[in-house]
Parts: sequence; C-alpha cells; structure tokens
Amino acid sequence: MDRQQDYVLRTSEERGVRLVRLWFTDVLGQLKSVAISPAELEDAFSEGVEFDGSAIDGFSRVNEADVLARPDAATFELLPWADASEPTARMFCDIETVGGLPFDGDPRQVLRRTVNAAREQGYEFMTAPEVEFFYFESDDPADGRPQPLDQASYFDLTTLDVASGLRRSTLHMLEAMGIGVEYSFHEDSPSQHEIDLRYTEALEMADNVMTLRLVVKRIAMAHGAYATFIPKPLNGVQGSGMHTHMSLFREGANAFHDADDGAGVSGVGRHFMAGVLAHAREITAVANQLVNSYKRLGEASEAPQHVVWARNNRSALVRVPRHRRAKPESTRIEYRALDPACNPYLAFALLLAAGMRGIEHRYELPDETTHNLFDPSLDRTGSGVELLPRSLDEALDVMEKSQLVRDTLGEHIFEWFLRNKRAEWDSYRTQVTPWELERYLPRW
Repeated sequence: MDRQQDYVLRTSEERGVRLVRLWFTDVLGQLKSVAISPAELEDAFSEGVEFDGSAIDGFSRVNEADVLARPDAATFELLPWADASEPTARMFCDIETVGGLPFDGDPRQVLRRTVNAAREQGYEFMTAPEVEFFYFESDDPADGRPQPLDQASYFDLTTLDVASGLRRSTLHMLEAMGIGVEYSFHEDSPSQHEIDLRYTEALEMADNVMTLRLVVKRIAMAHGAYATFIPKPLNGVQGSGMHTHMSLFREGANAFHDADDGAGVSGVGRHFMAGVLAHAREITAVANQLVNSYKRLGEASEAPQHVVWARNNRSALVRVPRHRRAKPESTRIEYRALDPACNPYLAFALLLAAGMRGIEHRYELPDETTHNLFDPSLDRTGSGVELLPRSLDEALDVMEKSQLVRDTLGEHIFEWFLRNKRAEWDSYRTQVTPWELERYLPRW
C-alpha cells in the first residue's frame, strides 16, 4: 500500500468517516457514485469495487458487464455538506476490467492515457477553465421560459445580483474541498455567473470541474434555486462557455514561453496551437456535445465561429492572452469553444492530443487574424477561413472521419459516442418546436 492510501485509511479512522463515495463519470460526463464503508477501503484499493458496467451509458455490453472501480487515493476529500454526525468522504475512480486493465469505456482513463503519452515526451499539461452557468427559479421546462434570479450584468455588485450569496457559498465549499478558485463574478447575461479555477494539471482539473458542477447545483438546490450548465438556456442573451487556458510545462518551466517572440509564444507553443486549430473541427462534437451547444456557437457575439487565432482578440477561436512580463509561467493559450456541458476528461484529452500532434509533426501556425470577427459588416469573401460546425449533425460527420479523435478516445468510446449522439440528433430534428408553432400555426 502506498503512502497516499495509508493517509486515506488513517484520516478516515481519525475523522470518524462513516461512508466513502466513489465517483466516476459515464461517457457523456454524468457523475456516478457508489458508496462503501471505511471497512471496505483497503480491499477497494487492492482489488477494486466490482459493479455492473452494462447499466452505465457507454460502458459495457451485457455479455461483458462487470467492471472494477479503483479509487484514486490522491483525490480523497471530506464532503463539507455531509452531516457532522456522519462524516462522508469521496474519491474519484479509474474504471478497470475485472482483469485489472484500464477499461476502454472510462473517460478518466482516456485523459490519463493522453496525459501519460505527453509526459513521456517530457511535457506536463496544465489547464485553467472559466466555467459559466445560469441560476434559475426552476428546472421545470413546463414553466416556459426559464426565470432568472436577477437582471444584473457583467461584474455587477449591486442588490440586483441576488445570487451572489449562492456563489459565495459555492466558493467556500470548493475551497473546503481543496479546489483553488482564481476569480468569481456575475457574467453578462441575467443570472449568469462565472467561476475561474486556478491552474493545475489536466487530470486533477477534470476532477475539479466535475466537483464544481455538483457543488454549484447542490448549493442552488439548498436555496430553492436551480443551476444549469447547458450552453444556451435563454434567447437574446449570450450563452455559457468554458474558455480553457492551456500550457505545457517541461522540467518545471513553461514550454510555451519565449520572451523574444512577438506574441511571447515559443516554437513549441506555436506548433501546439497550430495542432489545435488544424483539428478543431474534428473535436467539436466532443467539446460541444449537445444539440443546444450550437445555439451558443451560432451567436453573433462572444462565442467563436471561425478557426483562427489572435492575440487579445476575443472573437478568435484560440487566443493568446497577455502574460505578465515577470511571470513567464503565465504564458498560455485560450481555447474559447468549449462549453460547460462537455465531458472534461474527453475534451481535455482531445485538446492535448491535437496540440501534441502539432508538435510532433511541426504544424505551421497560420497568420494571426487582426479583425473583429463578430463584426457583421466584415467581408470574408475568399478568406479561406474555416468555420466550426454549425450543428451537432455536422460536427458528428466531421468527427467520424477523424483518425485523431478515434485514436485518442479509443474504438469503444468513439463508436458509442457517435451512435448515442446520432440518436440524439435524430430525436431533435423530428420534434415540433414551440418556435415552429408560434411562427407557422397562425399563418398556414
């Protein structure tokens, strides 16, 4: 037993832990949990916890159902919302076959495998997402248009921002679970909020994103409200993204930094960025996995549509933010298409795989765009600039042809994801919507 596992056993005994929740996600990024008693911890570390994988979306077929949840002791945290009389802890798990091999249907194993491949090349992948979400009075679509809790706007700190207490409670709970928060504020749309997580290694960050989504929803529910991470819940206002800052570190130094470059980005960083741009259309189905995601990407502002890069230009898909001169470690690139409904394990894995492909094959970075691509008067005729897919259907068509996505996700998840999302699109396209009835029923 390693030192971290020993720490978990000792802490559970000293703190009187009564229940340990083992967390993992299905392929779509829905959080799952199985609970064990502390008496079962040692066996869970050594043998895993067996369960029926055929009951989990994207996991196993019935004839190969059983899988093992192997808890990652490094993710052990006490749950701050648990009853004080019954302390409860959680750990994220890697899913394995009953033979102890990494399970092909586990998104966390996909990211772990991709991160390890980069580590073999000497690189550590660091990420920092900006997670946006909405608070509403209810989650019942029968209520019609979701009702925001406030009409505040960007950075407002007034009595209009009635949800600031919810956000504050969320921050306290995240910090109690060891998750660093850099910023938190009211976003541009009514009842829209943002929490920016502090830079850390990608696998830990994906765990943090999953924890954040649960904590945000739990705090909202405790106060009689509802929080949602769907990208575009309201018409006429901007949707929610998950802009993600990324960099590679090598031997403790930022491999993206070059003080002599005009943009401050090294050759490694430029090749990485070129790889992300070259494969952006292919990874969009996973980065933006809902039918609703493309309502956000179709907006006239805020959400990127064009596969270009720029310095400090928020209309570009990939942005190079200004870094602090005295802090070379702050050099990074920002991918602006991700939305908060994605599976972060799969999305981070694909971003890393695309960037590493750019480094490996020394992709050339195209010219920087100097235009505001949100300007409707801009003439793009003959520009040759690619657009991101405009629908889930188009994104799946592009993904299906991508060898990079197939290799990164593995055959199991790749094929299941395509089947599941094709079915979702077919269900959507055959539905009669309120928009159609309002527009056509009185006239035809």
